[in-house]
Amino acid sequence: MSRAPHLRRLAPLAVAASLCLVASACGSDSSSGSGGGDGSVAAVIKGLDNPFFQQMEAGIDAGAQDGDLEVDVQAAADITDTTGQLDKLNVVAGQDPGCVIVNPIDGTNLVQGLAGLAAKDVPIVNIDSPVDADAASQADATPATYIGTDNTEAGRMAGEHMLTLLPEGGEVALIGGIAGDVTSNARLDGFTEAAGDGVSIVQTVSANWSRDEALTQATTLLRANPELAGFFVANDDMALGVARAVSDVGRTGEVEIISVDGVEDGLNGVADGGISAVVAQYPYAIGEMGVNACRAAMAGEDLPEEVTAPIALVTADNVQDALDAAPAPFEEYDDPFAALVD
Repeated sequence: MSRAPHLRRLAPLAVAASLCLVASACGSDSSSGSGGGDGSVAAVIKGLDNPFFQQMEAGIDAGAQDGDLEVDVQAAADITDTTGQLDKLNVVAGQDPGCVIVNPIDGTNLVQGLAGLAAKDVPIVNIDSPVDADAASQADATPATYIGTDNTEAGRMAGEHMLTLLPEGGEVALIGGIAGDVTSNARLDGFTEAAGDGVSIVQTVSANWSRDEALTQATTLLRANPELAGFFVANDDMALGVARAVSDVGRTGEVEIISVDGVEDGLNGVADGGISAVVAQYPYAIGEMGVNACRAAMAGEDLPEEVTAPIALVTADNVQDALDAAPAPFEEYDDPFAALVD
């Protein structure tokens, strides 16, 4: 049957309570209960050494509380722990979950484990980083739904804003994550498409999602390009390294820096003027929507094939609103899965 869009926005107090619960669980592999049984949800996500995935876990926890579900959250050791993450998936698969949420490190590292779940008709909800469609199809393990950021659109939003900051044009450098990474490439491509001929892109480099590497790369770029007017950076952590490099040469406020993520440190960078703007994506909302998708799947509802998570441009004008609501979105957004089960 047709349902009206379901708009979500969590009060900061509720968000804070959820984060407190998650913080108490970060020392172990389990977030909310031990899992097991047809009514349980298991989640296998990337490493909790990154604040982005800490916020994702907080959203999963909030969704579990809202739906009165048991959730077992397992996290990889770090962004390179592909084999360890598969081992985590195999552990939760053995607990007979009613639904599994996966946030794979790469497109194929979890496919073997997903095939076993699919063979038992366990719904699979894919969040944030997509499972490779061809590999999943060959394994007969296509997820029931995918929930994630439109990274190309996030890059476009950043490119459009850079044009407003540099109306007369100027030289801009791009700093991506890991070379060849799909997410990073989509953000860089979106920026390049939107910026068009309005700026001159002098160089694109990779900094492996590392603040320290971004500091080094930006320092080199600034020395080689003394007229550099802006940076687009594929995540906030690297942008903070870029901001340090810009500060070190005494050009804070002269060189525009725009990044993607919206983690608290990035928002604080906007608030203190080191970063010009961030395109905020919301791992908290992605995690919560993932749990709601599992609730709907376990209730027998048909899930949409793909759902785009919210993004928002955060500048000095609205950064306090973003900080007050963090880690939840500060603007309303549509959660079609909550509409299926409410």
